[in-house]
Amino acid sequence: MSAIDDLPPLRQVIADHSLSARKSLGQNFLLDLNLTAKIARQAGDLSGTDVLEIGPGPGGLTRGLLSEGARKVLAIEKDARCLPALEEIAARYPGQLDIIEGDALDIDPLAHLTPPIRVAANLPYNVGTELLVRWLTPPTWPPFWQSLTLMFQREVAERIVATPGSKAYGRLAVLAQWRCDARIAMSLPPEAFTPPPKVSSAVVHLTALPAPKFEADPDVLSRVVAMAFNQRRKMLRAALKGLGADIEDRLHVAGIKPTERAEQVPIEAFCALARAVAAR
Repeated sequence: MSAIDDLPPLRQVIADHSLSARKSLGQNFLLDLNLTAKIARQAGDLSGTDVLEIGPGPGGLTRGLLSEGARKVLAIEKDARCLPALEEIAARYPGQLDIIEGDALDIDPLAHLTPPIRVAANLPYNVGTELLVRWLTPPTWPPFWQSLTLMFQREVAERIVATPGSKAYGRLAVLAQWRCDARIAMSLPPEAFTPPPKVSSAVVHLTALPAPKFEADPDVLSRVVAMAFNQRRKMLRAALKGLGADIEDRLHVAGIKPTERAEQVPIEAFCALARAVAAR
């Protein structure tokens, strides 16, 4: 394996610092530096860009992002055992790597970043979806980030890019595709990781659009979509009855048959329904 910098191979880093992936933290280490550099390239041109990375672990993707020209990387790491390895990377790239110890769910990264900002991370499996939903549902749009390049379990990645009519189509697809262009950038088998997870993984790239594809109040749309998919086997007139006694009328206004189920409804129609509900 060719090196991307003059730091030690990741297997040596892990051995030197006695690191082992902890299931409780959702950790699976990616040790192939050529692979981490390839993931970094999926984020696009990083020159002149700050990058937010969550859960860097021993720093494989961190090194990929820096070697690909990121202006600065802000790495948020909950596992204190990984900090010495990350500090070694910071010494190799002076002024380009800031490290914060803590839980990404509790930290506001914006005080440490300068636009333009991209997010790139091999997200810990146990917080990945929650972080994604937060990034997709900020108080204002456009968000602080230009793009998200994130690794998920393959099943989650397929839910993000799913189309109406498929079993994977749900709330996550609507939230992601309403205001972003989303695609699966690459796939990774379990054996790429240490320890190997039980499932395959995939990198999803989401580019923030200047404005949503269709007009809708974000809070109303989120409530409508959540109710619809929480009872996805029911017809919409039943799944959405909590929105009011006139829900069938609202569905007709939006051009949706009350007998349809959530997975049959495209994003444009959900937005039309959110407008009809809000107008009432």
